[in-house]
Amino acid sequence: MALSAPHNGVQEDKEPHIELFVKAGSDGESVGNCPFSQRLFMVLWLKGVVFNVTTVDLKRKPADLQNLAPGTHPPFITYNHELKTDVNKIEEFLEEVLAPPKFIKLSPKHPESNTAGMDIFAKFSAYIKNSKPETNEGLERNLLKTLQKLDEYLDTPHPDEIDENSMEDIKVSTRRFLDGDEMTLADCNLLPKLHIVKVVVKKYRNLEIPKEMTGIWRYLTNAYGRDEFTNTCPGDKEIEMAYADVAKRLTK
Repeated sequence: MALSAPHNGVQEDKEPHIELFVKAGSDGESVGNCPFSQRLFMVLWLKGVVFNVTTVDLKRKPADLQNLAPGTHPPFITYNHELKTDVNKIEEFLEEVLAPPKFIKLSPKHPESNTAGMDIFAKFSAYIKNSKPETNEGLERNLLKTLQKLDEYLDTPHPDEIDENSMEDIKVSTRRFLDGDEMTLADCNLLPKLHIVKVVVKKYRNLEIPKEMTGIWRYLTNAYGRDEFTNTCPGDKEIEMAYADVAKRLTK
């Protein structure tokens, strides 16, 4: 399936030709479960550039794609017909070439935003792949601990949220995303993974992100209100299916 994403104005002659190839879902056409695919999808959407998206069915990878990127799994892009396959390098490249004044800058202002929540997915993977009941509680505790750290980061005001001339002491941040009120590269990296964690632990471990983690819930709610996230995100059923064989049953 190929589709064109919205852009931020009239297309010009100098507009780059960009194609994004992402993992297809179980139907071979819709967007599949792949946080790295969604990450690049979000970056391009937020940049406001014109681009085409092709979902790649890994079970029936077309011959022309085999020739374009032999041995490579999505996501990858072509930029003016030049192939680029490394997700981190693609992100850096897009931030460099799709730059102001025509395109917005997506790098966070606060370096800590890049590392907030960075160990959540590893703790989640260890937790969901475990089949031993005796180690489940400890792995769950480790996951919740990393979520708590993220929650604290989201609730801690950044320096630019604090008005030194105000009599009011801001104790809890109200910012919408990791770095501020707008999405950055840090959100493109973390949000797809955080959403997967939320969906999978509920389905296979009957665990929910605690309601008292208000920073995380504010963050997710704000993300669910943005097209850049919801329109690039696989359906919950797609995520659950992707983890059906990965999520181990707790058996003695």
